[in-house]
Amino acid sequence: MLRRTALATLACAAGASIAKAQEVFPSRAVSMVVAFPPGGQADVVGRPVAATLERIWRVAVPIVNRGGAAGAIGNASVARASPDGYTLLMALSSMALLPEAARVNGREPTYTPEMLAPIALFAADPTVLVVPAASPIRTIEDFIADVKARPGQVSYSSAGNYSALHVPMAQLSQAAGLDMLHVPFQGGGPALTALLGGQVNCLASGPGPVAPHVRSGALRAIATWGRTRLAGFDDVPTLIEKGFPDCEFYIWVGLFAPAATPAPVIARIREASAQVARDPDFIRIMAASGNTLDFRDGEAFLRFYNEDAARLVRTVRALGRIE
Repeated sequence: MLRRTALATLACAAGASIAKAQEVFPSRAVSMVVAFPPGGQADVVGRPVAATLERIWRVAVPIVNRGGAAGAIGNASVARASPDGYTLLMALSSMALLPEAARVNGREPTYTPEMLAPIALFAADPTVLVVPAASPIRTIEDFIADVKARPGQVSYSSAGNYSALHVPMAQLSQAAGLDMLHVPFQGGGPALTALLGGQVNCLASGPGPVAPHVRSGALRAIATWGRTRLAGFDDVPTLIEKGFPDCEFYIWVGLFAPAATPAPVIARIREASAQVARDPDFIRIMAASGNTLDFRDGEAFLRFYNEDAARLVRTVRALGRIE
């Protein structure tokens, strides 16, 4: 009797394993983690991606905003999640530099980039320097002159130390010899709210979150960190053309999964991501939000990611320890 029971148990287990192996992904909800509060660049891009995936997969794809530590908490939660494809990360470029920032500050990283598998890039725009429209600052020359006239008094918000909103401002401060007051928040959304509320003087942001406020007349864009001028901000000069060749920074937004996720599941997610990028509603939403759709997957995304990550690590090492 015991032997029959054991055989029956083994048969059931084998059947369950086969069924699981044949299960078509996804068969249940897929969580998409954004490592920041709502309103920032990853959230602005992640929400229409998740909504489009829901239509493609016919399962729920909820956004999970898991902020803290400039994105490291949310990034680490996905890096250490079950590698089954049901927990994904919509990451910012800062994902690649935060582990190095931890090492520079004498801490053990909570994750490493190798723990996350790149799937698809959706946007890669340079940061934009914005000030309130009521500010007398109209050009980057005005801005630099004002900061130098008031050392330590001109403040900027960010999503935290070494975040994608902090690093470009640190680059500019180094390049132009500026002494500014850094005011870190828990994400890009709160950092933008602080600027709109008059708590800080300026912000370096991805174009998506600030574009509606520039169009409405609440904010003024005075410079960007790209090699060329940004579409939609055609009258805004780059810092490179203004004589700061080292001021180049892009806030890219890409989809990642835990590194050990099976190749067939990664392939399914990549295929669906490509469908998202071709979806007319998604394209319209991206354009309306001020984000430039820059879809890359497979080897193209991997090359882009590796090149940008190397540049970001060099930047962090140049910045050094932040007390």
